[in-house]
Amino acid sequence: MEERILEVLRKVKYPGYSRDIVSFGMVKSINYDNGRLELEIEVVTKDPEVPKKLEESITNVIYQELRNEVKELDLKINLAKGEPTRGKEAENPFIGQSAIPGVKYLIAVASGKGGVGKTFVAVNLAAALHKLGHKVGIMDADVYGPNVPLMLGLVGERPRATEDKKIYPIEKDGMKVISMGFFVEEGVPIIWRGPLVNKLLEQFINDVIWGELDFLIVDMPPGTGDVQLTMAQKSKLNGAIMVTTPQDIALSDVLRGEEMFKKVNVPVLGVVENMSYFVCPHCGKKTDIFSHGGAKKLAEKAGIDLLGELPLDPTLREFSDEGKPIVLVDPEHPVAKTFFEIAEKVYKKLSG
Repeated sequence: MEERILEVLRKVKYPGYSRDIVSFGMVKSINYDNGRLELEIEVVTKDPEVPKKLEESITNVIYQELRNEVKELDLKINLAKGEPTRGKEAENPFIGQSAIPGVKYLIAVASGKGGVGKTFVAVNLAAALHKLGHKVGIMDADVYGPNVPLMLGLVGERPRATEDKKIYPIEKDGMKVISMGFFVEEGVPIIWRGPLVNKLLEQFINDVIWGELDFLIVDMPPGTGDVQLTMAQKSKLNGAIMVTTPQDIALSDVLRGEEMFKKVNVPVLGVVENMSYFVCPHCGKKTDIFSHGGAKKLAEKAGIDLLGELPLDPTLREFSDEGKPIVLVDPEHPVAKTFFEIAEKVYKKLSG
């Protein structure tokens, strides 16, 4: 019923704008029970006429479209200061771009090369945002190497679909997840050309029933190819996070990735340095196996933020292989705390 109500509310345009109140993220809560509907709308405006117009529009569309289901409507419109943003016209460049209805912030986690722990960062960042109270989803866009199901303990799961071929994402630990890994047998290679991959991603964007999300984290494949362009152009990413290791070869690839996102008008939120150092579990000695501090220098050179540094830790590998994100298994672990810090930084950047 919630999805049906959201579809109806998408017909309500914000006064003076072409966008609807759902895509603006103004629908804060929906409670339906036996003919009674409670709606909470948060309006960002200085114009006292806007709430009145919205109340009239929402009331009319609910009783017209849902007259057989809704007998009583309790509508609350909360006011806040400011004006809704208009994408590129907004002061904050990260707001107002996502093309997926109901998704407030669409964030890509990317890397210039493989093997740097991008999926590990994507999954734990999503978990940290969820633990901080946000509604979160994960889209595994790494079609050729879909590892999100493994890292969340979802290997073998299969999503269900509606009669009109819309897809319900798998839910795990309060997060909604979709991945190519749900549609193929484990170990079977995906031998597809670019057009098929692009078509699948468009299905993930348009045909998955995400509902209302504060964040949709997209685990991107490495490099700067078709998938990156499709996601940037079709989904209108709000921002990207680059993941790297400290050595020079990985850092040079990050610069290429950062430049690619810049060309397709996707702001880079910052860089995360993974495998930054190793602490011996026996003697406690810290060793910089892949050098150290490279991401910080790169961030300064590129004019982007260093969001965090993550160690090389066997415990993290063990939990990941078992499908247990460290943020959920041990929130007090130092790495989990780093992910909470990264999540806070990302949220502050996006919320302005």
